[in-house]
Amino acid sequence: MTDIAQPVRGCPSTMGDARQLNTTTLIRHAARTHSDQEIVYRTQDGGWGRYTYADCYTRVCRSANALRALGVAPGDRVGILDWNSRRHFELYWAIPGLGAVMLQMNLRLGHEDLGYVVGHSNVSYVCVDESLLSVAESIAANAPQIKGWIVMTDKPLNQIKTTLTPLLHYEDLLAAADAKIDWPEIEEHSAYSACYTTGTTGRPKGVYYSHRAIYLHSTVMATNLGMTLDDCTMLITPMFHGQSWGLPQAATMLANKIVLPGRYVAEDTRPLTDVMIAEGVTITNGAPAIFLPMLQYIETLPDKPDFSRLRMLSGATEPPLSMMIGFHELTGAEVVHAYGATETTPLVAVNRLKPTLKKSLSKDQQWDLKRKQGLIVTGVDIRIVDLDGKELPHDGSSAGEILLRGPWITAAYHDMPDSADRFLDGWWRSGDIGTLDENGYLKVTDRLKDVIKSGGEWISSIDMENLLMGHPAVREAAVVGIPHAKWQERPLALVVLKPGQEVTQEQLYARLSSAFAKWQLPDQILFVEDIPKTSVGKLDKKRIRVEQAERYAE
Repeated sequence: MTDIAQPVRGCPSTMGDARQLNTTTLIRHAARTHSDQEIVYRTQDGGWGRYTYADCYTRVCRSANALRALGVAPGDRVGILDWNSRRHFELYWAIPGLGAVMLQMNLRLGHEDLGYVVGHSNVSYVCVDESLLSVAESIAANAPQIKGWIVMTDKPLNQIKTTLTPLLHYEDLLAAADAKIDWPEIEEHSAYSACYTTGTTGRPKGVYYSHRAIYLHSTVMATNLGMTLDDCTMLITPMFHGQSWGLPQAATMLANKIVLPGRYVAEDTRPLTDVMIAEGVTITNGAPAIFLPMLQYIETLPDKPDFSRLRMLSGATEPPLSMMIGFHELTGAEVVHAYGATETTPLVAVNRLKPTLKKSLSKDQQWDLKRKQGLIVTGVDIRIVDLDGKELPHDGSSAGEILLRGPWITAAYHDMPDSADRFLDGWWRSGDIGTLDENGYLKVTDRLKDVIKSGGEWISSIDMENLLMGHPAVREAAVVGIPHAKWQERPLALVVLKPGQEVTQEQLYARLSSAFAKWQLPDQILFVEDIPKTSVGKLDKKRIRVEQAERYAE
């Protein structure tokens, strides 16, 4: 493989290549051409409000002017602690529009890690929703460089109780600012935003996205989802992590009607479902942990919604086949499995069926294919390599580490010189194990650190977990490799049952035997009340391995 660091220069073009790709262009053009398009947002009292792109853009301009008046300059970092709100959406454009960097402050991080992110990024101001003042207070002592805390609320400033100082008021700042602005043209390789990884090992790592990267990413996302002017996009994935998978920018590029659901909880997704029905949502994003309760709620409705135009971009974990089929049969919605990471902006692959496969595969085969992460999008290069870095064939069975590169794939971590091992000859090492089949579909089979190495062979913990969770009695499952004197590692499964459900170990072994050889099956299956999680809700396999380290000692 050749590195593309030294491009070949051909005949000069006659295009306006000096014009820079800036994020602000997207909202500016949407407001100019589709000024009457609606943005629907959750209000702080739990109701719903709406305004137009033109209204939004006026507030974006005021917000940018207010920040500029505070001294925010190109290259400065401005943090956001907020849910998927209209003010958060406005700051998505106002902060980068000044050449500053929008710091996405992940609410799922523990206070220690979030405090580290604030210090490492050297953030100057933080815009914080009133409901999250306690989170800001928990990190304030470790952030002496912060020049001010901008509280976002409908209440007047004198009614806000907090120890944060100096305290500013977002709405007061906007009211005093000019409604028009002359946007600077920002060099497109400048960072527009920063997001820190939520890995289970080591400190969070900073990924600083360029204006160019997110602009190109938006085009590819819109194309792969088939977005049009008459789509309605609801942002369920948090805007504080991975820019809600880049969907805000893609939706604005196509001037979609946008729905911002504010704060919600996975335990009660009825408000999300109700607003999807009421507003005619046709595109949304989220994890199976959110989509599954939505489906269960829909099952209780006497009149099922018509979601025949709805594309539900699903990530984080493999969507259960029963959930994908359930949405399709009950509502007509398509659950679209996708793949990416903080380091990839994040779109890498999207699972859409090729027209040729629709003709050649049976319905059951098509459903089985939709469980894969999908086709690599245009603009991203991929390699599957073994432990020695040798490229593996695309045969659907040869599993190796996934390496990626492209205009929206990170090539380094911010101010972290000891992270060179995460890159190889210009490729980002994902740490994921996967295969590519002959039709170009990517299947992630495990994390490199989680794959079980037994007797010189690899066993996929993810595939085993998905099969276990496919049992109607199982709510949650985790599979890890435990040290074994003879075989190096052997699988151990932890299973949490749904309330009131029963299943035997023998029944679970029989289920696993449909896809795994006898030697691959877990030596033990433990029924537990809960499974350890990280601060961001992922299975804490590191902790499980420590707690169970002696289980196979004999």
